[in-house]
Amino acid sequence: MATTHIHFIGGEKGGVGKSLMARVLAQYLIDKQLPFLGFDTDRSHGALMRFYSGYASPVTIDRVESLDAIVEAAVDQPGRRILVDLAAQTHDPLATWMEEAGVLSLADELGMKLYYWHVMDSGKDSVDLLRRLLDRFGTGLDYVLVRNQVRGSDFTALEQSGEQARAIGMGARVVSLKKLHEGAIQKIDNTSSSFWKAKTSERDSSGLGLMDRQRVKMWLRDAYREIDEVAV
Repeated sequence: MATTHIHFIGGEKGGVGKSLMARVLAQYLIDKQLPFLGFDTDRSHGALMRFYSGYASPVTIDRVESLDAIVEAAVDQPGRRILVDLAAQTHDPLATWMEEAGVLSLADELGMKLYYWHVMDSGKDSVDLLRRLLDRFGTGLDYVLVRNQVRGSDFTALEQSGEQARAIGMGARVVSLKKLHEGAIQKIDNTSSSFWKAKTSERDSSGLGLMDRQRVKMWLRDAYREIDEVAV
């Protein structure tokens, strides 16, 4: 029986790049021809619904039935990846659902792997939120720490806190999302383009010129190398 992977992309704090990472993962799975289904918890600014609408469905984080659909979708089609883009401040309802429904033990019983991609900027808040995450779930999740260089380049606070080492001791992977030229990101966002469209379309439809498209290709190449190490 194929193993199903559920990927929660979070970080709790707003503006750290959770949705950007979710979009990169979606594009990665498309480019690798790996089937997946996305769930978007952000009602007002859902990135998967906006940029990858053909692959995503909305989910209401404070409705048990809506969250249950994530696991049920994974069971219905073994081997298909599930991406869950978590909005800011969704940690508590997600954790409550997992605990009350026994999600971790069920996943173990069914042979599912549950990943939590903790997207971080270079601030202390992200470190504190990582500590909270590890305290709550322990070794129940497979952690991926995403050092988002789009939101800062100095991760000394993380390295000196002991939380990165603690997570690695629990089997966590650490990946870096390099900085992408701000103008390229803005053009992609302004046209609601997927990364696939951004790197392949002509200037008149995407707003990206030849060099911007080349930058996007190189940025995705580097991101994919990091994701390859996680074995999604």
